[in-house]
Amino acid sequence: MPPFVHRRAALRAGLAFGAALALPQARACEYFADNLRITHPWCTATPPGATSAIVSMVFDQVTRADRLVGVQTMVAEGAEIGGHLARPAVDFAIPAGAETHLNAHGTYLKLTGLKFPLEVARTFPMVLSFEHGGVVQATLNVDLQRFM
Repeated sequence: MPPFVHRRAALRAGLAFGAALALPQARACEYFADNLRITHPWCTATPPGATSAIVSMVFDQVTRADRLVGVQTMVAEGAEIGGHLARPAVDFAIPAGAETHLNAHGTYLKLTGLKFPLEVARTFPMVLSFEHGGVVQATLNVDLQRFM
């Protein structure tokens, strides 16, 4: 083969590699509002007849203090804050410059009025509403127990 064919193939490969580096990296289970990042919204599987589920997630890269003020998902009738800062509505403060956790060991998001049991390895759409950060389309993952 003529040498220019190899140079052309090398040039194409180099351009493809450079383009891949220039594109933003996709990260599993990360969602972004205007002023913060939400990492891995998840809950454990629930037994038949369960009426609620605890949802965990992490908020970080917070550039402006915000509040989680609403949650909607097809798996539950509603949501509330449970644990240390329990309240019968979704109203959770997220301070600027800090990493904030919602998990079963402290304050957590509680889905209420489950419509069906949540099974391991299933995912469901979930909409998170923030006071300043707007609305974020996320995915709720049903996992085995894990430690955050």
